[in-house]
Amino acid sequence: MSWRFTTKNSSGRFPSRESGQGLVEFALVLPLLAIMILAIVQLGVLYNNYETLTDATRAGARVAAVTAAATCKATAEQAVRDSAYNLNQGQLTPNATCAVASGAQLTVTATYPYSINLLGFVVKSGTLTSTTKERKE
Repeated sequence: MSWRFTTKNSSGRFPSRESGQGLVEFALVLPLLAIMILAIVQLGVLYNNYETLTDATRAGARVAAVTAAATCKATAEQAVRDSAYNLNQGQLTPNATCAVASGAQLTVTATYPYSINLLGFVVKSGTLTSTTKERKE
């Protein structure tokens, strides 16, 4: 009876059929990891746009609160555009409702479209909206 034992090869290792296993696993996981990283980046850009829009409406409301009623709407909308300088101005839509009497409430609203794209596919799209209310001084 002859037994055949596995012997070590010249490199001191046992012969194995798993030599490319790590590379195959990495190749399978890499696309999923890349999509997750791209999604995180897209959500970061979306959050930055929302924060910019919110700050812009706050700035517009503050300007509207201290501006005369005759020029309030145009001045507030321009303040929103000036404050949101890093957003695409053609897609930004500010709207101001001004109050005439001192102590009355005024409203500044702005909208901006968004879309989340992952590898060329639109996953989600919609409109960011921010509204700020303030009292007329």
